[in-house]
Amino acid sequence: MENKEVLLKVRGAKTYFPIKKGILKKTVGYVKAVDDISLDVYRGETLGLVGESGCGKTTLGKSILQLVPVTEGSMEYQFEDGFKDLRKLSKKELDNARQKIQIVFQDPYSSLNPAFTIYGSLEDPLIKFGVKSKKERMDKIGKLLEDVNLPRDYMSRYPNEFSGGQRQRIGIARALSVNPELIICDEAVSALDVSIQAQVLKLLNKLKEERALTYIFITHDLSVVEYLADRIAVMYLGRIVELTTSEELFNNTLHPYTKALLSAIPVADVSQKKKRIPLQGDVPSPANPPSGCTFHPRCPECTERCKTERPVLEEYVIDGVSHFVSCHKVKEMMENNCRKVHENG
Repeated sequence: MENKEVLLKVRGAKTYFPIKKGILKKTVGYVKAVDDISLDVYRGETLGLVGESGCGKTTLGKSILQLVPVTEGSMEYQFEDGFKDLRKLSKKELDNARQKIQIVFQDPYSSLNPAFTIYGSLEDPLIKFGVKSKKERMDKIGKLLEDVNLPRDYMSRYPNEFSGGQRQRIGIARALSVNPELIICDEAVSALDVSIQAQVLKLLNKLKEERALTYIFITHDLSVVEYLADRIAVMYLGRIVELTTSEELFNNTLHPYTKALLSAIPVADVSQKKKRIPLQGDVPSPANPPSGCTFHPRCPECTERCKTERPVLEEYVIDGVSHFVSCHKVKEMMENNCRKVHENG
């Protein structure tokens, strides 16, 4: 993206959950759900966050919103008067910050109170942020429903009267109700049928353009994020292993884990043969991650160095495109290529 303006800076973020045992509930270890993540989110972009279940994607999203306590690191958001660390805000300041940062949850049914009408679910944030007139709230909620392609009169109905796709549209409308700048979409289409997924993704793109929104789109489906995202961050066991533009990731995949994920995407054309890269075993426990590179027990390209030395997420500029990778083998390959260029130059 040209003229990048950083909206959110995450630096050294760690979110650990204590493991307690015994009568005295003594802490005997930690589940390292998010383990030292640093990244920038640019204003107006869609950043895709992908990886297998349990890799820490959702925890990172909730950590940004301060819905779960962050153990270490900083999460600085660009407010009108400069960057402020969300972790250091007072309760009142954090409430105001959440007007700028909203979330769309995975399950559209459980995120809506079944005892409330849609009007009842959507009016609370409006009241909280200063819309005192009921007529004004009704007008605003009616407009929000129209913006997500639902009729105004749906506000008098209850969540059980809607399909999954309609409920997710209502969830999107609720997130939009306070005019946010950044929306975290947590597996926002994974519970929907494929045809409905396409409609919701198209709607998200339309709303992004109309309202100048920024998205962090969390998903396990790379085919979905390829359509929506400007950049993609691939997570494994609480860490980012690869981060670059969507086009660069699909055309020039570097990390062995990302290669395996891409090889698992189904291809509609049966004449196109695609070699599947199988991964050994299951994802290790974040309570007891492997030494060195956490991916090494499953990596088909593992070396002895990978087993003992943790790789660092390093930036490589390839044909003018920034490409971050955390892999010893990739680093050696890049250094060898640079050496060859230098020798031939």
